[in-house]
Amino acid sequence: MSPTDLPNAQNLAFIEELYAQYLDNRSSVSDEWQSYFEKNMNGETRAASVRGPSFQKRSIFNPASGGGSSMVTEEIADQARLQDRVNQLIRNYRVRGHMIAKIDPLGRPRPVPRELELDFFNFSENDFKQQIACEAIRMKGEHTIHEIVDHLRATYCRSIGVQYMHIDDIHVRRWLQTRMEGTENRLRLTHEEQIRILTRLTDAVTFEEFLHKKFIGAKSFSLDGCESLIPLLDLAIDHSGGQGTKEIVLAMAHRGRLNVLANIMGKPPKQIFREFADKDAENYEGRGDVKYHLGHSCDFEVSNGNKVHLSLCFNPSHLEFVNTVAMGRTRAKQDRVDDHDHENCMCLLIHGDAAFIGEGVSQETLNLSQLPGYTVGGTLHVVVNNQIGFTTSPDEGRSSAYATDIAKMLQIPIFHVNGEDH
Repeated sequence: MSPTDLPNAQNLAFIEELYAQYLDNRSSVSDEWQSYFEKNMNGETRAASVRGPSFQKRSIFNPASGGGSSMVTEEIADQARLQDRVNQLIRNYRVRGHMIAKIDPLGRPRPVPRELELDFFNFSENDFKQQIACEAIRMKGEHTIHEIVDHLRATYCRSIGVQYMHIDDIHVRRWLQTRMEGTENRLRLTHEEQIRILTRLTDAVTFEEFLHKKFIGAKSFSLDGCESLIPLLDLAIDHSGGQGTKEIVLAMAHRGRLNVLANIMGKPPKQIFREFADKDAENYEGRGDVKYHLGHSCDFEVSNGNKVHLSLCFNPSHLEFVNTVAMGRTRAKQDRVDDHDHENCMCLLIHGDAAFIGEGVSQETLNLSQLPGYTVGGTLHVVVNNQIGFTTSPDEGRSSAYATDIAKMLQIPIFHVNGEDH
């Protein structure tokens, strides 16, 4: 082969071997190749062109020296190990922080998982003093471990516990993390919003107290202890209406229905009280429905002036069967106006904790919810937990930690909220 044949993938190995021979002994190659290599060495000397790296390979016979570079390398390794443990600490709070959140209105103690305690990670005193730039969490600048833990506890361990790390889509998880960790899971309310919430709470409490005093012993499925449901529904409807929702189909069981009818659905309280007093009993003869089975519809005006049509489904005694009825009704409304993106009509379901986990139709509804023929584009589920279900305490009514654990079958976040927190 002559140097006039340009190197290519087929002869590259041959030329490299020839060049190695040239470096060892110029006369071992032809004059043509000597001239070629001389022109293409770019003025390098033979000493500068020796093959292989300029450092010796490390081995048990040639260990690394104890010089300054080794100390720097060890320091970098220590920093990397510390960063890894901090990242694991952050992940543990995202996954299990809800287990120590103050979500029980009764204030019963909740054991702290071992992996949320600092001594689990064997941090040293020097580690606690270091400033760590942590990109894994939404905190600007450098912070100590204690500052990072305080931020995580404020986000995941106060009155809102969140389960979302079971979601497979990393973009959804990061969206949630940005929203929650950027605000420590707190919403800044304007003065008008605070007054609105207080007004709704006052209306809810006043309604229940009046029923208890006026109709002593009457079955009402009171909302006592869960009155925060009313401002929650109020703000949820207002927010969705502000984003363009035109209709909302609601469904719920018995507990709190009368309060929702009066303070959300706009049913006149005097009509509810007449039903309690059986003033118009002949109108309901043979119908089989009672006052806490009845539905209602109204137009709800939201803050920006839009109107949202609300429809509360009638519900017989089967507590969860109405879920499928409400979702089917929502899908029918969407199909009627060719709302293929599921933006104009929303489904909002209110459950009791014991019924949600205890009745199989809940699982069936969740299972069908993402199928093309049944989906409504997402449903807002509100689980009202009054601590005793209907007559049973949680530790005697379910095997899971939460009534909502069945919902983890879907790629959705679950928020546990202490409704009594002020």
